[in-house]
Amino acid sequence: MSDTRTSAPRAPHPALAACRFAGLELRNRFAVAPMTRVSATEDGRATEQMAAYYGAFAEGGFGLLITEGTYTDTAFGQGYLHQPGITDEAQAAAWRSVVDRAHAAGARIVLQLMHAGALAQGNRFRDRTAGPSAVRPMGEQLAKYRGSGPWPVPLEMTSGQIDEAVEGFAAAAVRARDTGFDGVEIHAANGYLLDQFLTPYTNLRTDAYGGEIEGRSRLLREVTAAVRDAAGPGFTVGVRLSQGKINNFGWRWQGGDVEAAALFGAAVGAGADYLHLAGSGRDWLPDGPTLPGLARKVTGVPVIANGGLHEEAVARRVLDEGHADVLAIGTGALANPDLPHKAAAGALPTAFDPQVLEPLATLDNALTYASA
Repeated sequence: MSDTRTSAPRAPHPALAACRFAGLELRNRFAVAPMTRVSATEDGRATEQMAAYYGAFAEGGFGLLITEGTYTDTAFGQGYLHQPGITDEAQAAAWRSVVDRAHAAGARIVLQLMHAGALAQGNRFRDRTAGPSAVRPMGEQLAKYRGSGPWPVPLEMTSGQIDEAVEGFAAAAVRARDTGFDGVEIHAANGYLLDQFLTPYTNLRTDAYGGEIEGRSRLLREVTAAVRDAAGPGFTVGVRLSQGKINNFGWRWQGGDVEAAALFGAAVGAGADYLHLAGSGRDWLPDGPTLPGLARKVTGVPVIANGGLHEEAVARRVLDEGHADVLAIGTGALANPDLPHKAAAGALPTAFDPQVLEPLATLDNALTYASA
């Protein structure tokens, strides 16, 4: 007698479920991670090409788009040539077509606010870099973002320059709100300015911004509080944190979970509505807690996880086991701007080819790759 049993239908991908996240109504839990594309005009204005780039993710079904890091002041903030900014009305106005494309296709969009600090390799406003201490960054500048050679030794920021940076973040958040963005994300990850202050080997200060974690996290707290106060209630404010850096992928917080919990608490205590753990996928999935899971547990705010989450099996565990609320997809989104639609159809995602970012990580280079 033949066996007529059939296997149970596969459960829908958990990221396809709609959710309320940090005050935002999202159609699903798929987010586009922030990715530097250095394709703005020379004076930092977003372009129609960028609007089409972000619009493709929205039309592909992503619920949340987080933009590339956008510089916040005309002092030491800019990190790359052709990086977008939001330091004046002209730059803010240029972002409106990006916002409109995202909203027209049903996505929410958050602007990432970034100050490069000592890791700046292209700043049209200054011929020097600045950071917490006069310590040369590890490694060399990034060729795919038009850099070459060792990083220069930065100036040690004065109290006035620190205040200027804080004010830049706050003013940028107001411009983002008035432009129509649904929120902002403060970039305190990947080795940029706020992360430089958090890190003991780049922060050798002996004033109130240095020393133990309380001092090293002071700038993070000040920036978050200033952004929260300036943007006002009802506007979403997130903070992105990471252990690894663009010039030191292997770095881990020396205080382990205790230091991690202190950083999470500092950001949320200063007004962050959500936390975004960049590169946390490098640690998926050990037997025990994950950093996004720890952040969710100790703060009670929603958390975005990032790293390898285009892989469905990993994504299911992250969401089903409560490690995070939203999945930020980076290279998987570049290869699959319609990833949510593919997940709904049960189709396998296309593998990412690093050549799409070579020799430059620009949108022009991506078009050349696609036509080859």
